[in-house]
Amino acid sequence: MYQAINIAGYIYNHCIGLHRRYYRLYGKSLKLYQLQKHITKLKKRPQYVFWNELGSQAIQDIAERIDRGYKLFFRNLKHGIKSAPPSYKKVKKYRSVTLKQCGYKLLDGNRLTIMGQRYKYYKSRDIGGTIKTLTIKRDALGDLYLYLVCDIKENLILPRTGNSVGLDFGLKTFLVASDGMEKESPLFYKQGFNEIRWRNRALSRKKQGSHNRKQAQLNLARAPKKIANQRKDHHFKLAQELAGNYVAICVEDLNIKAMQRLWGRKINDLGHGQFLSILAHQCAKTGSRLISIDRFYRQVKLALIAAIFSMLCLSKSVDGLVPIVGQSIIETRMLRIIFIGLGRQPLEERLQDLL
Repeated sequence: MYQAINIAGYIYNHCIGLHRRYYRLYGKSLKLYQLQKHITKLKKRPQYVFWNELGSQAIQDIAERIDRGYKLFFRNLKHGIKSAPPSYKKVKKYRSVTLKQCGYKLLDGNRLTIMGQRYKYYKSRDIGGTIKTLTIKRDALGDLYLYLVCDIKENLILPRTGNSVGLDFGLKTFLVASDGMEKESPLFYKQGFNEIRWRNRALSRKKQGSHNRKQAQLNLARAPKKIANQRKDHHFKLAQELAGNYVAICVEDLNIKAMQRLWGRKINDLGHGQFLSILAHQCAKTGSRLISIDRFYRQVKLALIAAIFSMLCLSKSVDGLVPIVGQSIIETRMLRIIFIGLGRQPLEERLQDLL
């Protein structure tokens, strides 16, 4: 499998070179079907005959990945979003291969055949429905993972009755609910920062190209993987608790990119974006509703102004105004109450309020 992923990396870089050369010659992008036809001719040449070990559909998927990357780049360029076109990758850092309709077969006893080779795998969940694609991914440690995309018939999940809650995310406290519940984040990256620094220093002392340096690289890659797994486990447990206790959860539409530019490592360690995606998945499974409130909604701004005004009335000294407003508890509670109200408000009424 490692050899197949490496071959996919060679093909990917060759296709990137073809795209750039075609643009220099003709001033326009290379079309997907033209590239796929050209790859079919290249596979017949002696210097590219080893490409046939990967399979035709897997090679077609590589061309489709590059095409999707260029379409995304031009779309972002049109809307003024900073991004970069697909570029070359190191073969050892190329991560995945996707098989569509052929090239694999599932066997009994947690075994499967991929491109003529039989492998054994650990099944994390039952596989149901019709398998559409199989993706093999490897991480920085060299571990392989199987991702199956299946077409299944979902069971209808009926809505239920219960309590609703508004959540406010923060830096000191991970989230605060409108009913007074507070959840702290363990900050796993902060806990394991010294371990990463120690392993990075150990790597810098190893000789280039030596076996000890390769082992040190693996030791360094294990630390961030452990931190990511711990954070994801914590997010899943918290999301399951919230989705099970509440039928409607109102949150603010956070600008994660802007928060990363302001606070950087702290936001990445908290993982607000990952938690929201996990929470949406858990709500879909339990029949709860996750309602996202626009951060530019007028009533949210009005609540913020009212909270600051109330603190102005309570404060007696002008010099202590800034720290009082910055640590305002009233502001946070008012925002959470507004989130619940906006979540219950119909969409038509929200539009009428904005007009």
